[in-house]
Amino acid sequence: MYSFGSGVLIGTRNDIPNATPVNFGLVQAVTIDEAATVKELYGQNQRPVAIGRGTIKTTGKASVARISGLALASLFYGYTPVAGQLATAFGEAGTGPIPATPFQLTVVNTATFVDDLGVINAATGIPFTKVAAVPAVGQYSVSAAGIYTFAAADTGKTVLFSYTYTIPTVGQKFVVKNELLGFTPTFSAQFYTTFQGQQVSVKINNATSSKFSFATKLEDFAIPDFEFSCFADAAGNVMTWSFGEAS
Repeated sequence: MYSFGSGVLIGTRNDIPNATPVNFGLVQAVTIDEAATVKELYGQNQRPVAIGRGTIKTTGKASVARISGLALASLFYGYTPVAGQLATAFGEAGTGPIPATPFQLTVVNTATFVDDLGVINAATGIPFTKVAAVPAVGQYSVSAAGIYTFAAADTGKTVLFSYTYTIPTVGQKFVVKNELLGFTPTFSAQFYTTFQGQQVSVKINNATSSKFSFATKLEDFAIPDFEFSCFADAAGNVMTWSFGEAS
């Protein structure tokens, strides 16, 4: 039989009750590695006369194209996402030129404003300098409500704002905490691929994620990598390989 394509990978937390299975999402590649240590016994000749196999390390890696907040939160961090987002407004145009007294502009998301990320002169691209209060020409100050104050000398200039704000009910988020050593979320995983009516599948009984990588690239899609290490369950079983063809 043959195998073609990247297949499907689904993970389910097994250290908590009633966990929701999570599709890793548009996997581009799945790798399962078995690496055993060996010890050779030599005598007076060049070649070993016996080889003993020691420990075996089982690891996996999935490269995924669909970014799943649930998969990342649950399977890597061991968290449950909550509703809402910490969103970013980048280069938001001011509602108009800087007005005369009180020389202030308010961002669109003033009600849920969180952090200032800078102000740019829309005509020149030169950034304004942030100060605590009483800005001079080319400077600004900002309040907790996203109200930006400028100098009288900058009246009439147009600006671009960048800042963060919350969206309370759309999307999902989670806060990564500094957990105590030993906090280890675990999950089982099911991988399968099919070609010409024949399946290859692997059931991994116990795993914990060892690495997550998120990288972006100009003119390309982000393909995060999710790596995990496998270990035996209480019955001493590590995984089950299944094949659609009896050979």
